[in-house]
Amino acid sequence: MDPAAIPFDETVRDFVLEDPRYPVEAYYFVRDGFDYAMRAHSDSADGHGAPRHLTGAELSEDLKEYALDEYGPMARFTLATWNLRSTSDFGEIVYNLIKMGLFGKRKSDRREDFDGVFDLGKALDDPFKP
Repeated sequence: MDPAAIPFDETVRDFVLEDPRYPVEAYYFVRDGFDYAMRAHSDSADGHGAPRHLTGAELSEDLKEYALDEYGPMARFTLATWNLRSTSDFGEIVYNLIKMGLFGKRKSDRREDFDGVFDLGKALDDPFKP
């Protein structure tokens, strides 16, 4: 099934009832951060070219950048309220979205590609240190 044809809101809300480790907001953050990453990595200067596949490390980096752009010095706190404290948490959300049929993956992709990419707390705090 085409991921675009699946209703995101209902699907995620139902999933969170079964697996409450991450609130609905965490899924919205990853989805919106994924869109941010796709624009950043498109093959055209205006951000509207053909998207390319991203690795877990690349998506983790882009999700960090998205958090910093959206939440500034409150990024670490905001993500922590959604139980997003490490790049491994990004991977959990991404692979849950894959299970739901909302994201796709390549055969070579692995959940572990998100493990230990960088220290998320430090990466979100460092830009704001004097």
